[in-house]
Amino acid sequence: MCAVGNIAEIAASVPVESGARGVVTVVAMSGGVDSSTVAALLCQRGDAVVGLTMQLWDQRRLPGLRPVGAPRQRCCSLDDALDARRVAQHLGIPHYVVNYEERFEEKVVKPFVASYLAGETPVPCALCNNHVKFDPLLTTARQIGAERLATGHYARIARDAETGRMMLLRAADETKDQSYFLFGLTQEQMARTVFPLGELGKQRVRELAREAALPVAEKPDSQEICFVSAGHYVQFIESYLAERGESAPDDQGEIVTTSGEVIGRHQGLHRFTVGQRKGLGFAAGRPMYVVALEPKTKRVIVGEDGELRRATCDVRDVNWVSIAEPAQPVRAAVKVRHRHEPAPATVESLAAGGARVSFDEPQRAVTPGQAAVFYDGDTVLGGGTII
Repeated sequence: MCAVGNIAEIAASVPVESGARGVVTVVAMSGGVDSSTVAALLCQRGDAVVGLTMQLWDQRRLPGLRPVGAPRQRCCSLDDALDARRVAQHLGIPHYVVNYEERFEEKVVKPFVASYLAGETPVPCALCNNHVKFDPLLTTARQIGAERLATGHYARIARDAETGRMMLLRAADETKDQSYFLFGLTQEQMARTVFPLGELGKQRVRELAREAALPVAEKPDSQEICFVSAGHYVQFIESYLAERGESAPDDQGEIVTTSGEVIGRHQGLHRFTVGQRKGLGFAAGRPMYVVALEPKTKRVIVGEDGELRRATCDVRDVNWVSIAEPAQPVRAAVKVRHRHEPAPATVESLAAGGARVSFDEPQRAVTPGQAAVFYDGDTVLGGGTII
């Protein structure tokens, strides 16, 4: 039996989307306060909890990128794995570290680098969720006889009583909602996954961690991409390529206004992203932004704020999460980046797993490589990658 503080009342009130209490549950323990609190809550419910920590990236690689002084908190470090073990020992549950480094590099790091080199701005957290976390962890859960997987994500899962489909929903705490990064979940994955924090706010989670006397109760949230240790993606890309005996492609070229005027030169497309204003390398006398990147011509297109807006965008690799692929266009509120206010739009399913989003009003800085996620109220209808 897990040894935790007096949080039974809250534990009993946390909804469990599938299965019954008392089952074997694998908890993905990152070493942070959220997943640690999940483990404590499920222990208090009476589940047989097993903690699994993913080893995703060897922090000793690319030593030239290690920050000087105290780095900002980031997930998936060696210290995080040790913190997860401390929490497991405190709760009295088994804990194992599973090595997914090879898969993580193939499915997240390499696509991250390739996307930037192609003039895109990727979402590594979505790549990780889609291709690394859920499938391998659910496979491992089956191998040890666990019925389900629990994570510290702020989102919710429910079953549609009419269709029988599993639905992905926003978290009750909109300020912590992570459903944007989970659009790749499948019906099978959601049927065996629970998000115990979906109905809770961050402040309450901290309080529960303190009540359970978790050793990470005061640990700050992670703020960095886990494998970009110094927080500088350009240096990471160039160092990663150098480690592999490669060099960044010669994609230096012209900086051009939307009217075609050449106003400067740049040192590589991967140094820019749509919507960027600072560090453009020229003075225009008025605010100018990156409007588009053209890999074929190696040009960075710049313009004024109004020129950043797009009325439509196409999306690839669409996953319809809570509904079957619609035969007709559907109305949705579409989010084109994590902090974007969802905008009313019509979404039309296209051939080959694509979709076209037509916004009611043009949206600012719709960026290739970012995710477009379609919502109906709190329900995530689907999502994919902007092209």
